[in-house]
Amino acid sequence: MLLIHAHLQVIPAQEEAFLQAVKALVAASQAEEGNVGYTLLKSTEQAYRYTMVEKWKDADAVAEHNKSAHFQAFVKQAPSFFATLMELEVFAGEPVKL
Repeated sequence: MLLIHAHLQVIPAQEEAFLQAVKALVAASQAEEGNVGYTLLKSTEQAYRYTMVEKWKDADAVAEHNKSAHFQAFVKQAPSFFATLMELEVFAGEPVKL
């Protein structure tokens, strides 16, 4: 499994437009065959800071998602929503045995 955390700093005046656009993205992404989880979280510490937490079956599922019409539509709108570049973290979803 792959876990992706996409950290997003939204322009305050664009927050409502962002939330409307991301609502469609989340619903369509959750319906994808290789998706295990797709959730938007809002920071309690930083204003207008969101994190998209994505869980995917494998790298192929991520590749298919990145090509999807709903993701590409969101990517086209995204520059108008964000105050800074997105920060992306990708993790292997394997438990660490200690």
